[in-house]
Amino acid sequence: MDREAIIKRLVPLMEDVFDEDDLEYSDDLSADEIEEWDSLSHVRFIAATEKAFGVRFSTGEIEGFKNSGELVDALAAKLG
Repeated sequence: MDREAIIKRLVPLMEDVFDEDDLEYSDDLSADEIEEWDSLSHVRFIAATEKAFGVRFSTGEIEGFKNSGELVDALAAKLG
């Protein structure tokens, strides 16, 4: 799956979990820019992402994500 397809599926998850209508996606989007993105919503977001894409992330992978672009890259690598 390519990055564009992943982003297209990821944005609605982000809008739902973070309660953000019309989220403007960028690869450098992070918790610093979304008010509702706290530690609890981060866990919910990762769980929803894993379920939606049928993948699992290790704790190390999750802790290493600094922005949404890194998550998209990790998903692309897992989905081949």
